[in-house]
Amino acid sequence: MPISQNQFEELAKSLPGVGTDPHSVRQRVEALEKLLERSFVIPGTKIPFGLDSVIGLVPVIGDLITAAMGAYMVWEARNLGMSKWQLMRMSANIGIDTALGAIPLVGDAFDFIWRSNSKNLRIIHKHLDKHHPGTRIIEG
Repeated sequence: MPISQNQFEELAKSLPGVGTDPHSVRQRVEALEKLLERSFVIPGTKIPFGLDSVIGLVPVIGDLITAAMGAYMVWEARNLGMSKWQLMRMSANIGIDTALGAIPLVGDAFDFIWRSNSKNLRIIHKHLDKHHPGTRIIEG
C-alpha cells in the first residue's frame, strides 16, 4: 500500500536522523564520516581507518564507490544551503582523494593520509555551528 508524501514526512520526522532538519543532517554526515574514515583501528596502534581505505583497495571500482559516498556528504551540504565556495572545496577534497587514490599502492597509502570525508565534515560542522548552533553537540 503506497503512502502519501505527508505520511512519509511524518514518518521521517519520527525516526531519529531521518529528517531534513540540520540536526538530522549532522547525525547522518557524522555517521558516514565515521564509517568511511574511522570505523576500525589498526591492531596494536591507535591509527584509525575506515571503509574508504578498505574499499579503495579494489582498483577503480572501489575508488568510484567511495567517491559516490563522499559526494553524498556534498549533497547533504548543498541541502543545508552551504555556499558554492564551500561545496567546491568539498568536491575538490573528494576529487583529490579519488584521483590520487586510484594510483595502485601509492593511492592506497594516500587514503590513510588524505581523509577527504573528515575534511568535509569539518567544513559542514563549521557551517552548522555558525548557522544552526542548536545542532552543536558537547562531548564530555
